[in-house]
Amino acid sequence: MTSRPLTVGFDLDMTLIDSRPGIHACYVELSARTGTHVDADLAVTRLGPPLEDELVNWFPADRVEAVADLYRELYPATAVAPTPALPGAREAVAAVRKAGGRAIVVTAKHEPNARLHLEHLGIEPDAVIGGLWAERKAEALRAYGAGVYVGDHVGDVRGARAAGALSVAVATGPCDERELAEAGADVVLGALTPFPEWFAGWSEGRIPDAQARVSAENESVA
Repeated sequence: MTSRPLTVGFDLDMTLIDSRPGIHACYVELSARTGTHVDADLAVTRLGPPLEDELVNWFPADRVEAVADLYRELYPATAVAPTPALPGAREAVAAVRKAGGRAIVVTAKHEPNARLHLEHLGIEPDAVIGGLWAERKAEALRAYGAGVYVGDHVGDVRGARAAGALSVAVATGPCDERELAEAGADVVLGALTPFPEWFAGWSEGRIPDAQARVSAENESVA
């Protein structure tokens, strides 16, 4: 058995944090400011892709950039305080540190707002890289030498695979376990709570990559 040198990347929205309450509040405020209806209940069911991908459903294309700027301006005062950490988030980051590794956050979210969430919740990664979605997340994962990427969306699976990293998927966002597995995730967990135990075994070489999916499915939670 051999230990592996480790940098682990984590997605933010619906992986480390339940951003639905905050984002919902921000969309409500955005609707009030612009006079344009945004179905906040619907929008928070499809988190993951860049903000602009959602805004095109509610605003003309030529307004999306300006509205996105307004949303990001409103975000700190409306979205940060209502947003909790997901169960197991702090423990997952701590597990990486316990193994002697580095934990980084790679997210599609506007980086300053991502940092506000982490500071508010007392989660302290070694680096935060924002503004990257799906395959583009591989840019940061490769730059930091990440061997594992943890996320809740099939786009996160694609990002991990593009970087040559082990894809650990958690079914806490809009994609269920079947979708994540079919997208090619190496490990599928129902939540982050079983991650520390799985990660300890994998980082110490007790769980080979080829067995990662089977081990994770055995420890998955509903």
